[in-house]
Amino acid sequence: MKFSIIVVIATLLFAFAGHFMLEDPGYVAINFRGYLVEMSVPVLLGATIILIATIWAIRKLIIAPRLIGEAAGRYRAGRAGQKLMRGMIEVAEGNFARGEKLLARAASTSDAPLFNYLQAARAAHLQGSDQRRDEWLRLAYEHTPEAANAVLLTQAELQLDRGQYEQALATLRRIDEDSRDHSYALALLGRLYYRLEDWDQLAKLLPRLQKHGRVTAETIDKWTVRVHRENLERALDGDAVVDAWKNVPKNLRSNLDLLDAYFTGLIRGGLHDKAEKDLVAALKVEWRGPLVRLFGLVEGPDASKQLKRAEGWLAARGEDPDLLLTAARLCLRNELWGKARSYLESVITLRPTPEAYQEYGRLLNQLGEGEAAADAFREGLGLVAESPRTAIPHLTTGRG
Repeated sequence: MKFSIIVVIATLLFAFAGHFMLEDPGYVAINFRGYLVEMSVPVLLGATIILIATIWAIRKLIIAPRLIGEAAGRYRAGRAGQKLMRGMIEVAEGNFARGEKLLARAASTSDAPLFNYLQAARAAHLQGSDQRRDEWLRLAYEHTPEAANAVLLTQAELQLDRGQYEQALATLRRIDEDSRDHSYALALLGRLYYRLEDWDQLAKLLPRLQKHGRVTAETIDKWTVRVHRENLERALDGDAVVDAWKNVPKNLRSNLDLLDAYFTGLIRGGLHDKAEKDLVAALKVEWRGPLVRLFGLVEGPDASKQLKRAEGWLAARGEDPDLLLTAARLCLRNELWGKARSYLESVITLRPTPEAYQEYGRLLNQLGEGEAAADAFREGLGLVAESPRTAIPHLTTGRG
């Protein structure tokens, strides 16, 4: 439309100018270095127009190959984009083999085939073909070496998904060597160490994860707790447990899992006096059932004083099943069999647990009530098994 308007206006202008030039064509003389050129104005205008048209045509001929190449490139890119989209749709719909083929074909005609190769690798991975997956990743790296991290991260993700932990570890360490403190690579490395239960390496990685890693604070805390818990559980003696506890951050020293591992380690290491003292302090801060039960396992220097403290708690707190179990255990240490039996029967009435039945069975054995003890052990085992089954299905449990 715009071009048509220009043509109409130009035609009108030429017609208007021609009307005057036919009456008086005018005269033009050009004198240059002794040469004299004479012509009328219409001839000059015609020559000028022809010159401009010639220059325009020559310019178009010069840039024609580039324009043709650009047009061909746009066509190829359009076709490659269509194949890429179709391939992605096929993969999304679960047609992995067809999607992989379309993505590969699109890569051969694409000016930037990186995405095609990465998606083809995922399609091959979803088909269970690790060899084709790695081949597509190799091609992605060769065509776009500056995107090495993107290729390696994709490879690490797929290796982790397949459970190829050693290969994934090698891939992520390569990224860490080339791109120190890459946030996503650190996050994957942390998850990998957690899955491998490599607590020493995870402990070394945690400071970098806190500073650079793309990991939530909740995950960092979870991993930190697990690392320190493992250190406490692996401590060989009481002094090692104390040293491991000193390394626990102050904000995590109220964590129940860590406190359980700490006090269990002190008891295991023979530091019962310290375990009793620290348990009492911890229970003053917050009353927690698991810690109350641990108090009954501490072999303090004065068993009667320890029992008196537990019974004082009972007077203040009433029939707490955890506290009743602790009191029963302390009664057993003080050889107060009748009291221990009363406490254990109260525990079983309020909240039967395998450990309560175990203590009850041991006490009944001590009292010479073998059959009752066997029943207690059987009841405890029944609580451990979610759905008890007979060992020989065709035998019934009925008698007579």
